[in-house]
Amino acid sequence: MHIKRLQLALIHTAVAMTLVPINSTLNRVMINDLGISKTLFTILAIFPYLLAPIQVAIGSFSDRHPIAGYRRTPYILVGLILCVLGMAVSPQIAVLFTENFTLGVIVGILAFGMWGMGYNLSAVSYFSLASELSGEKGRGKTLATMFTLMVIGLIVTGIILSGMVKTYEPELLQRAFIIVAASALTLGLVGLFRLEPRFSRSADLSPRSETYTVKQMTAVIIKNPVAKLFFVYLLLLLAAILSQDVLLEPFGAQAFGMTLEQTSRIVSISSGFTLLAFIMAGLIEGRVKKKYVAQTGNLGALIGFIIIVVSGLTGSLTVFYVGIILLGFGTGLSTIANLSLMFDLTVPEKVGLYIGAWGFSNGLSRLVGLLMAGVIADVATQITGNALNGYLVVFGIEALMLFIAAIMLYRIDVGAFQKKAHEPEFADKVALAAE
Repeated sequence: MHIKRLQLALIHTAVAMTLVPINSTLNRVMINDLGISKTLFTILAIFPYLLAPIQVAIGSFSDRHPIAGYRRTPYILVGLILCVLGMAVSPQIAVLFTENFTLGVIVGILAFGMWGMGYNLSAVSYFSLASELSGEKGRGKTLATMFTLMVIGLIVTGIILSGMVKTYEPELLQRAFIIVAASALTLGLVGLFRLEPRFSRSADLSPRSETYTVKQMTAVIIKNPVAKLFFVYLLLLLAAILSQDVLLEPFGAQAFGMTLEQTSRIVSISSGFTLLAFIMAGLIEGRVKKKYVAQTGNLGALIGFIIIVVSGLTGSLTVFYVGIILLGFGTGLSTIANLSLMFDLTVPEKVGLYIGAWGFSNGLSRLVGLLMAGVIADVATQITGNALNGYLVVFGIEALMLFIAAIMLYRIDVGAFQKKAHEPEFADKVALAAE
């Protein structure tokens, strides 16, 4: 199982690698070097997450319709190829926006759409395969391996990009993206090789897990006060943490005159401290309460945002790097602890329903966070007449969102959730009374 766990991690890393050049290098080029509207870029960036609901259909379809005897492999392969193609095409968006704006928008929608469809196809399939191959007891180790290797992949990708694209030149940008794309495809193919056992024609092709509608998920969340609180908590927390993805590199260029080479390293620095936080979270697991670890991560990220705001006001690059370090470390602790807390806030007989709800909150947070970042930054820039202020306003709002989330975390009671989740429905109570 160790080899298969590593292969799954390679696939997860490959898909994640294809997003780094888009969210770090390309957004810096388009927003700072070419002066493209932040709102326009973030609208393109959220496009993949508008397709997220198809994951439910893909998961259910692949359960019932294996291809050549494989439930997951074909869907992962097609998804990986689409991610790679979307990323490889994306540098052309920057060129076309300056030459033919309309064509640039069309190509942008196609490139981000390819990446989004690929991500949704592959993610639901390889996570399903990870669950099937690991079994209930091995899922924790598999997830830990997948996320740890993914962070290492992000660090290496950031280093490669910073070394290859020191200044914006269309040819250099395209070459760097193709090299990352080829690397991601190679890793993904190695991960897929003989990973999934082939099913015989006589194998049971019935669905292995239940599927639920958004209406059912909404109903179960609303009925449980703790679940409702956790849903909003996740939404605020993740929207705050994830929305900075498209702003940090352009902010570094705007506030400190950082080169493209320097801003491309930001993801490596942040991810390095996220990895350190993963290791620390693993060492203290079981010794410190999950809520304490989560809160430490939340507050660390909050302070990171405040320090980044201070760096912009003072013009201090050193202070900016301190903020990046705290943000990366806090994000790592928060991610691990809240993921663990998420699994505590489920019930065995409805695990798919609750995990689906938390996943829905995650997808919604990306939509809200990214769109908020672009729109508010542009509006604040227009009002104040200073582009730097637009970034600072967004980072300040993100810090406020984390503060509210930190307060909400204190009110999340796992025991109360379990009690309410197992409480019989009114109809069940009447039936029991009748008996």
